[in-house]
Amino acid sequence: MGFDRGDVARAFSEHRFDEALPHLARDVKWTIVGYMVLEGADAVARTCRDTAEGLEGIRREFSRCVTAVGSDAVAVDTVVRYVRPDGMTAVASCAIYEFSGEQITAITSYAVEIDPEDAGAQPPR
Repeated sequence: MGFDRGDVARAFSEHRFDEALPHLARDVKWTIVGYMVLEGADAVARTCRDTAEGLEGIRREFSRCVTAVGSDAVAVDTVVRYVRPDGMTAVASCAIYEFSGEQITAITSYAVEIDPEDAGAQPPR
């Protein structure tokens, strides 16, 4: 089976980083809009590993994951609930992955916390 950029992007968006990290370009740039910019595969991989560590013991429930694949870019739109022993949060996000061949060269991520009981609602107050 050949390389599928949609599968790689979806794996990243679903926190299955081990499947996606081998496809990072050495000089990848990840812009998490309104939060930070990471430059280089090492910085992105380190953040992914830290994220995965922070998610240990937390159940993730994806109620939406829509992938749109273009010739050199992929967009992944997700809604995920993070269920912890002390409560639940939910995040709606969209990430755009730019590719050169089989390598992710740039990621732009947008995310907002939403009401975990109503995915179409505004963030909880």
